[in-house]
Amino acid sequence: QLVQGTLGGGDLGLPAEDAEPREDDGRPKRFAYPPQLVVVDGGQPQVAAAKRALDELGIDDIAVCGLAKRLEEVWLPDDDDPVVLPRSSEGLYLLQRIRDEAHRFAITYQRAKRAKRIRSSPLDDVSGLGETRKQALIKHFGSVKKLRQATIDEICEVPGIGRRTAESVAAALASTAPAAPAVNTATGEIIEEDDGGSS
Repeated sequence: QLVQGTLGGGDLGLPAEDAEPREDDGRPKRFAYPPQLVVVDGGQPQVAAAKRALDELGIDDIAVCGLAKRLEEVWLPDDDDPVVLPRSSEGLYLLQRIRDEAHRFAITYQRAKRAKRIRSSPLDDVSGLGETRKQALIKHFGSVKKLRQATIDEICEVPGIGRRTAESVAAALASTAPAAPAVNTATGEIIEEDDGGSS
């Protein structure tokens, strides 16, 4: 994992002309200038790998260091021994905050991706079918499996679902129908399709 942290700009007390460029509303422009430091989450091997990657890209004007979590050691490229900063060091505290914020961002992103994957449904691909009508269909039939078995006329019985939408729903579910029932190889049981609408 590479964590890019930019050091410099108005927040560190530099002159106004060196401060970070901003949008009209005062927000910082994204990627307005390249980072001056890449912090790697790891020790000597991870720092060496990051340095190689930058070298291969022809980037030689960005410093690299690593922060090994176990002992909070700071590693620099080509050094056999780490830099051990005092526990009360503001520099160490800054590196720890960069690392922890990167971890928080990555975990939040992965959780959001996983939640979206879990909530996905074949009904998501039906054009013009919003969340309210999707929920109405699942509530009416009880599951995607039962909805897949319904006729177009039965789908039309759901309030708010017209014939054209019913046909689109039926077509979408037919195109995602499982080829054969899933079987638990340990018990031989047929695994029922999820009743929550996520398959």
